[in-house]
Amino acid sequence: MIATDRLVLRPAVDADRDAIAALNAHPRVGEWLGGVRDRAESDAFVDRVQAHQAEHGFGFWVVERPADARVVGMTGIWWVPEEMAMGRIVEIGWRFLPDAWGQGYATEAAKGALAHGFEALGLPEIIAFTARANLASQSVMRRIGMSHDPTRDFDHPGLAEDHPLRPHVVYVARP
Repeated sequence: MIATDRLVLRPAVDADRDAIAALNAHPRVGEWLGGVRDRAESDAFVDRVQAHQAEHGFGFWVVERPADARVVGMTGIWWVPEEMAMGRIVEIGWRFLPDAWGQGYATEAAKGALAHGFEALGLPEIIAFTARANLASQSVMRRIGMSHDPTRDFDHPGLAEDHPLRPHVVYVARP
């Protein structure tokens, strides 16, 4: 568990599945993730998140706001899936419910996750990637101290060649 000033980042448990399903099904969230996820897809995602946490001891965590015990999003670090063909590297990512946007939660949670990756895990590098058009996410990347590495930009292999989100940018952080 990672505690920040206003948030707690913790492993996902089965009781979080409804909240995560609502997050993954929200159209404004899905807009940047290549589409919304139905309940079965969301549950499969939770299964992958839990398996990664169990195997590696870190992962993509639930972000809970202790003030009201509400799950407002997810943030964390995990190994980039092999199908991305990026090599053995850890990625940081986040997704939040739209009513939690604009409150600094993504930046706060991502700073906590990044610090955990460097301080507790001793990682030499953590990357983040997002659609070239996702300027809000890129802004978070810069606020947490990441730098754009245009030599690593890529077209997302999981999106059709004509998909507007296919071009992705890569940001890098080092301790």
